[in-house]
Amino acid sequence: MTFTDKLRAATAQNDSLLCVGLDPEPQRFPDHLRGDPSKIYDFCAAIVDATAHLVNAFKPQIAYFAAHGAEDQLERLMRHIRATAPQVPVILDAKRGDIGSTAEQYAREAFERYGADAVTLSPFMGFDSIAPYLAYHGKGAILLCRTSNPGGDDLQAQRLASVDGQPLLYEHIARLAQGPWNTNGQLGLVVGATYPAEIERVRALAPTLPLLIPGVGAQGGDAAATVRAGLRSDGPIIVSSSRAVLYASAGADFAAAARAAAEATRDALNAARR
Repeated sequence: MTFTDKLRAATAQNDSLLCVGLDPEPQRFPDHLRGDPSKIYDFCAAIVDATAHLVNAFKPQIAYFAAHGAEDQLERLMRHIRATAPQVPVILDAKRGDIGSTAEQYAREAFERYGADAVTLSPFMGFDSIAPYLAYHGKGAILLCRTSNPGGDDLQAQRLASVDGQPLLYEHIARLAQGPWNTNGQLGLVVGATYPAEIERVRALAPTLPLLIPGVGAQGGDAAATVRAGLRSDGPIIVSSSRAVLYASAGADFAAAARAAAEATRDALNAARR
């Protein structure tokens, strides 16, 4: 199955638009694991097991593993997800952005070493920074477009005087991703939940692309507004929540609390689409 096929199937099977972001911070782990980077796998695997029936994707952020020298634990976690929740696609949140042989190595890392179904990328260096990932047929490449951070305005909200119609940069990225860059139907876009008007604009420009929408939960994005702005029958969305799920409890019941938080978020998202 392609990434998009797998995403649609998981969305239907689990009746969910929710993605759980796996951003492990040992200092925020529950009391019996706190401060121990060797327990990153144990923590994340428990979250996966508790929420796999409630999500349409998992999204491990590679920096939270690499900062602790825990890439081997990430490899183990990816194997665990494939073994216990094979129906759920995994997006490696890496935000890579380089060209040539370096991009080829990053693509190999994401898809061969970690076995991800999709990876997040920065499109700043142009199509030749994206092309090596598209060589992995069926895998997803999700481009930063209109991110949830306030500093995104510095570049993403600037007009391009040299392009017909003088679009904002994020609008231009959306058009490229929907059009000439999407050679094999593998592209998606990252659009922050903190900007529902921009989600709606991106959806108008890229009506069929999967939208990865972070920012619901701890960052304050509104679940109902996100769904209304981004979801279309032929345009799937992946609404990501990390901290609100991962750290719902600091006690031994952390996995059960994560399950409850994920279920509440899933239900809120579903209520907005019905």
